[in-house]
Amino acid sequence: MSSVTQPDSPLLSRGMLAVIVAQFFSAFGDNALLFATLAVLKNQLYPDWSQPVLQMVFVATYIIFAPFVGQLADSFAKGRVMMFANGLKLLGTLAMVFGANPFLGYSLVGIGAAAYSPAKYGILGEITRGDKLVKANGLMEASTIAAILVGSVAGGILADWNLTGAIVACVVAYAIAVAANLLIPKLRSARPGQSWHPLRMAQQFFSACRVLWHNGETRFSLLGTSLFWGAGVTLRFLLVLWVPAALGISDNKTPTLLNAMVAIGIVFGAAAAAKLVTLKTVARCMPAGVLIGVAVVAFSLQHQLLPAYGVLVVIGVLGGFFVVPLNALLQERGKQSVGAGNAIAVQNLGENSAMLIMLALYSLAVKLGASPVATGVGFGVLFAVAITILWVSGRKRV
Repeated sequence: MSSVTQPDSPLLSRGMLAVIVAQFFSAFGDNALLFATLAVLKNQLYPDWSQPVLQMVFVATYIIFAPFVGQLADSFAKGRVMMFANGLKLLGTLAMVFGANPFLGYSLVGIGAAAYSPAKYGILGEITRGDKLVKANGLMEASTIAAILVGSVAGGILADWNLTGAIVACVVAYAIAVAANLLIPKLRSARPGQSWHPLRMAQQFFSACRVLWHNGETRFSLLGTSLFWGAGVTLRFLLVLWVPAALGISDNKTPTLLNAMVAIGIVFGAAAAAKLVTLKTVARCMPAGVLIGVAVVAFSLQHQLLPAYGVLVVIGVLGGFFVVPLNALLQERGKQSVGAGNAIAVQNLGENSAMLIMLALYSLAVKLGASPVATGVGFGVLFAVAITILWVSGRKRV
């Protein structure tokens, strides 16, 4: 078993390239499967409010398994944990191919995703060091967003063509991700020999939660990333109903293309953050967070496709610039205190709790008959206010 990669290893080492390839195909499958499954719900005449509920089922798996997946990532070689998690995603998708209930199959994919996340981010701190960690996060986000771009569009287009074919494409993507995980060097586990008693694991996890939430820097990062990803998943579902309401278009492809515009923007925003922000200057990302809310309001008021594309690219640029430094800050400080895997698991709990709350509020708004345009405007205003409060409170703490 090899030791952890040394600090002078190049950024694009064999291990890093394998992680990036695995992440691309795993995220491709996640995003293509989401839009394929949404098409299945529409095809089976589920009500509109069931669409965010589908994602809530997925998010709930992150919350339920949060006390355990961080320790899983830190107790074994993270590349092997990633392979195991992608295998669960593959199993859930295969179940859907053979006619399983979409909510059941998608929840199994969610369990795989919950186990995958602490390992994929935690391994970055083991194969890179220092300022390279921000750059590695930029590569990870760029790979993820490229997968969102390609996967979302592929999922929508394939779903318009053939629903079974769309889900089979996700099976292939997860299989490639599993194969790529085999190429990641088997690094030593970060914290071997921990107790696997469920009660003790839960106690250790909530102890890690207390440590990270009581530290000013990690609390700042946790709040920022939770707000961002809660907003991001809500925007994705808002687009599904906004497109027919604002543009009069009812296909599966257009919402995926609009999501792709956000993905393109995040790639550029993540690259800019890697160049302009370090762990010592993380506060530089905060104005971008406030402007995300302003841009969401501007987008919601659009009624033409071309301007909508442009505003969503801007939202993506702002989002990439905002979230990449916050992720790097949490990984570095978390590795020093509770372990990178536990830190990402705590982050997942915060982010997915935010997603669950925002999706529940969005689902309620849809069920009560609120228009997608009004929902988008209110959502953008609330997000801008929330990030402003976080920014001001952070400055006071400093």
